[in-house]
Amino acid sequence: MTTWNELINAGMECTRCGLCQERHHVVFGVGNPHAKVMFIGEGPGEQEDLQGEPFVGRAGQLLDKLLYAVDLDRRTNVYITNIVKCRPPHNRDPEQAEQDACIGYLREQTRLIRPKIIVTLGRIAGTKLIKPDLKITREHGTWFERRNVWMMPMLHPAAVLRNQNQMEGALRDFIILREKINEICPEVYDMTSS
Repeated sequence: MTTWNELINAGMECTRCGLCQERHHVVFGVGNPHAKVMFIGEGPGEQEDLQGEPFVGRAGQLLDKLLYAVDLDRRTNVYITNIVKCRPPHNRDPEQAEQDACIGYLREQTRLIRPKIIVTLGRIAGTKLIKPDLKITREHGTWFERRNVWMMPMLHPAAVLRNQNQMEGALRDFIILREKINEICPEVYDMTSS
């Protein structure tokens, strides 16, 4: 059985796909490894690659504001990661082979964290993890249950930045998330960093 540190060390040295060739950092994740709420995006962008942490650019700043609006914080009571841990060139969508090469790390992260709620950020994460025919603009904010884990697709913060008309829907999704946390795992709001 893999430990958290073994998993991170393996991820940091990964060469399973071509994304390793131009990366500055492996962007493994950030947050509380005992969190009951896990956010999963598609892959790191330029700022994430440079800093080694997911969602730190403009989209990450918006994500932090939305988290704060419902009393969540990337350092204390949630865990944030991506499907792929290295930046696709020019922030293109991760290719299927890249996703397949990296999905084992995500599965192990999920197994070790054991979240009660998984939030996917954007179309790629939603179609990969919730259902292949997910329509993100219609189904964001909708709950799906898989193996006793509640899953919700949300709009990607970068998409909300590109289309400010989606801000109201994005905030509504976070309010729906807070309601589900209070229903099934209210201890999230008592967590401190471990």
